[in-house]
Amino acid sequence: MSDISVPIIGLAIAVFVLILLVLRTKVHPLIAMIAAACIAGVTGGLSMKDTIEAITKGFGSTLGTIGIVIGLGVMMGRILEVSGAAEQIAYSFIKLLGRRKEEWSLAATGYLVSIPIFADSAFVILYPIAKALSKKGGRSLLTTGVALAGGLIVTHTLVPPTPGPLGVAGIFGVDIGAMMLLGLAIGIPCALAFIFYAQWLAKKYPAFVSSVADDDNIVISSLEKKKLPSLTLSLMPIVVPILLILVKALVNLFPVPDESLNPGGYWFVQIFDFIGTPMIALCVSTLLAVYTLVPGLDKQQTSARLEEGLQSAGIILLVTGAGGALGFVVRESGAGNLLAGQIANLPFSPVMIPFFVASVVRLIQGSSPVAMITSASITGPILAEIPDVNMLFAAQAAAIGGFLFSYFNDSLFWVVGKLMGISDVKVHITTWSVPTILCWAVGGVLIALINLFFGTRGSLLDLLVPVIGLAIVFWVVRKK
Repeated sequence: MSDISVPIIGLAIAVFVLILLVLRTKVHPLIAMIAAACIAGVTGGLSMKDTIEAITKGFGSTLGTIGIVIGLGVMMGRILEVSGAAEQIAYSFIKLLGRRKEEWSLAATGYLVSIPIFADSAFVILYPIAKALSKKGGRSLLTTGVALAGGLIVTHTLVPPTPGPLGVAGIFGVDIGAMMLLGLAIGIPCALAFIFYAQWLAKKYPAFVSSVADDDNIVISSLEKKKLPSLTLSLMPIVVPILLILVKALVNLFPVPDESLNPGGYWFVQIFDFIGTPMIALCVSTLLAVYTLVPGLDKQQTSARLEEGLQSAGIILLVTGAGGALGFVVRESGAGNLLAGQIANLPFSPVMIPFFVASVVRLIQGSSPVAMITSASITGPILAEIPDVNMLFAAQAAAIGGFLFSYFNDSLFWVVGKLMGISDVKVHITTWSVPTILCWAVGGVLIALINLFFGTRGSLLDLLVPVIGLAIVFWVVRKK
């Protein structure tokens, strides 16, 4: 065996052990990633001391980039949960779009609300509204429920500050603002795919009856009596950071004015460059949420709510850091550089490699954040060695791969099924697992086309796998 092949063999062993530990044992993904990083380092030619140092540096540098942003995001999301802001957004969309557009209202609500709130929690909060709309408007519960869940999962998977895409952005070293804007753009067609599929479900299962007993108290009129923050206040913590980050991105497109010749323009650029940084923008949004959405809570109560959010983010922070550690070890061992030359000669774009890896990991172990972070940690160092690869597109490709086939090993699969009262396994898979394949395929086609027209090394072959996914979904729909 040549010395050149040693780092690649080490990485292959590490990835095999990582998948085996996550799939077949009780070992948590955090420990599995650290174990994989150790194996990749030691078998890849690094000394034990150098391996530990690489793990420490990779862990620290990754969390140093996005750790604070994740923490702020989940704290702000927790305030949106307890204040009723999410419910107000849903209720406002319902009134705006009117009757017979309930699935559009709920999908739009999910699309916005899941930017700062975990999809599982948001579905639990908003599902009573979907159920009430189904009863009051005579709509299928499958249509309203799946449209809501679809809107939630789209931004949960694609848009920072949700921890998964935020961790991917940190590992790939791409601008968080750019990741957010591209995720929002790709998310719209993906959400539309969920809406159209949800409408088809009403035709497929016209006689569906939930196995969960109806609660007559869950009606839209209850929202009208409940004291909720205004729509403006409810949207501000979500919209303000997006706008600040967008303004920063636009400002940075132009040269910085000379301070002596144009002091006003110079300081304008400096101020927006500062407050448009994701960390500062989310500080602003968290403060807005605290002082506008829950003004009645005292200091202790507010701190307790914020800390509840941090508790949910703790393990995501650790897994993200571990993913960064694995990626740094791959880079230091030289495996990334060696594999880059091989990947550059493949007939499809290197940008699609993170998409494929994330898809496989998602299918095996079920967690979307773990899948995309694992993919980023393995492929990031490799793609970094290939000239002209657009790392932003690659990062989004890894996030899109996290959509693939939500089923028994995914917590949201069970949350959606249990709340909606789906007792038949086949109906459950058709209702939720199949549309996640559709969303994965639509996202895969979009990122392949974006890279083909605006990136480099794009190939029509990039479309092959996601188009096959689309064909499978259409076959299932026609067969049903």
